[in-house]
Amino acid sequence: MSKQTLSFQAEVAQLLHLVTHSLYSNQEIFLRELISNASDACDKLRFEGLNNAALFEDAPNLEVRVTFDKAAKTLTITDNGIGMSQQEAIDHLGTIAKSGTKDFMGRLSGDQKADAQLIGQFGVGFYSGFIVADKITVESRRAGLKPEEGVRWISSGTGDFEVETITRAQRGTSIILHLREDAEEYLNAWKLKQVIAKYSDHISLPILMEKEEWKDGELINPNDENGGRQPGGMVKTGEWETINKASALWTRPKKDITDEQYAEFYKTISHDHEAPLTWAHNRVEGNTEYTQLLYIPAKAPFDLWNRDKKAGVKLYVKRVFIMDDAEALLPTYLRFVKGVIDSTDLPLNVSRELLQESRDVRSIREGSTKRVLSMLEDLAKHDKHTTGEGADGVTDVVSEEDKAKEGKYTKFYAEFGAVLKEGLGEDFANRERLAKLLRFASTQSDAVTVSFADYKARMKEGQEAIYYITADTLAAAKNSPQLEVFKKKGIEVLLMTDRVDEWALNYLHEFDGTPLQSVAKGAVDLGKLQDEAEKKAAEEAAEAFKPVLAKLKEALKDKAEDVRVTTRLVDSPACLVVQDDGMSTQLARMLKQAGQQAPETKPVLEVNAEHALVKKLDGSVHFHDLAHILFDQALLAEGGLPEDPAAYVKRVNALLA
Repeated sequence: MSKQTLSFQAEVAQLLHLVTHSLYSNQEIFLRELISNASDACDKLRFEGLNNAALFEDAPNLEVRVTFDKAAKTLTITDNGIGMSQQEAIDHLGTIAKSGTKDFMGRLSGDQKADAQLIGQFGVGFYSGFIVADKITVESRRAGLKPEEGVRWISSGTGDFEVETITRAQRGTSIILHLREDAEEYLNAWKLKQVIAKYSDHISLPILMEKEEWKDGELINPNDENGGRQPGGMVKTGEWETINKASALWTRPKKDITDEQYAEFYKTISHDHEAPLTWAHNRVEGNTEYTQLLYIPAKAPFDLWNRDKKAGVKLYVKRVFIMDDAEALLPTYLRFVKGVIDSTDLPLNVSRELLQESRDVRSIREGSTKRVLSMLEDLAKHDKHTTGEGADGVTDVVSEEDKAKEGKYTKFYAEFGAVLKEGLGEDFANRERLAKLLRFASTQSDAVTVSFADYKARMKEGQEAIYYITADTLAAAKNSPQLEVFKKKGIEVLLMTDRVDEWALNYLHEFDGTPLQSVAKGAVDLGKLQDEAEKKAAEEAAEAFKPVLAKLKEALKDKAEDVRVTTRLVDSPACLVVQDDGMSTQLARMLKQAGQQAPETKPVLEVNAEHALVKKLDGSVHFHDLAHILFDQALLAEGGLPEDPAAYVKRVNALLA
């Protein structure tokens, strides 16, 4: 094929400037991205080579080589992985966020297609080379193709690129960066080794660089004041040395790994620029043997709530990469966890179907879930830990490790708390542990820091339930009429405002032996917290109000299941509640907004017989309008809308006039 010039996909042309100037604020990150891609290419060859050993040709040892040429001002990263064909170079290097692994998976069929998962998300990693280069040349040959079927790809990172056929004896890919003047520091072996040690030390493949040694300058004039020699310098020896540990980070002893190395490994596998909140690195032995290195991120990804998105940890078997996003190894509600699990028991050709059925996988899943929950429990335990004088007058001594954990659980919960609640309905075995990790706002604290245990410790003497209310917003929850009697008596109520709360609480009916009670469900019963005089006054009010109740039930028969006098209201005339086993009006609204069917249920209208507006009902000529206004106002107070807003406005205006 003769040389041809092609245009970048429109998105590439638009995003290249953003990628090279904004996305990567740290210039040296380009080397991490390119070495990571080289490692992915070798992983892909290793995977494809399981069924076709001929692809390894005469070079079975996979490696990455880094070289530089000061005279030409070029830096080259070479791998002997899977390589690219001519068309693959056109497709993959001219299209943003498209990796060869996508088409690699598409070429497989049957069970293999299910076995193979995207190996490394190519994304924008390649284009990071333009941070330091004003031109990039890529030379590649796909494993299994003839030497004369190699390809050369050249671009200056503007609107187009050139492609031509070349002869390339070695399989794999060489990325040649033509460095800009402000990036010539990367033409230095010491600098390259420093960056590779920082970002890519964990790569399990050997990363090789040519050795250098000092050579004195040649003798020119013995009488010269400088000793008669030209300046000396570092000279390449022709020997190659491995400059990284060349062993997977999770296979090394924990004592040999620094916190910085753990954090950089996380950034590499997660493509996250922030360090993780915490991590756990363990080797598990027993009936099932595996190593786990699991991370809790500091920030939620933008697609956290997309439950259909592939999520999960990386799966290795005997240090051979098998798949990204092995979702069977952790439950869905822990989909934010990143990391690696390396099993010694699973077969190399493990499929996704086998992952769902394997007893070993179930054991790994259970063990990994417990490990993540232990990490969260440890963060939660230290969340409020402060250094100061204890109750006994002795100053508490807090370790630096404990200090580092302070406040981290609050950060975690702000990002992932709502997802964690999904576990109440998904993970029966760990429901009690999850309940202890939940946090809420309350009528005593707007901050989402109150645990069930905190609440129980503050319960009033004689209180028999943990009271809570669900609402769309914190303001709606705090100002709900249903809270009035609880505020009056100083009874704390948990304020739940996540959309998942209503669903999750269906699976949690008690905490540590104390029942949970929604203040918006059923008739209010404060038990021992209500004295006999109050009970008697309420009964007398209900009896005296019976004639009005009967008329209200008739007027609202199409809207309300029942109308009754309540003691829960202090300042408001009315509120809506549902029966103990009924679906809340908030959940019904959420289902309808999501386009799902919600059962047709009618709420119960509770009225405050002592309120002036309710007293006016008796004998009023506007009884029918007042009854409907009471109902619609109660609906508005809890965040709903009247079924007929125009009719509501008309009734209010008529009464005002």
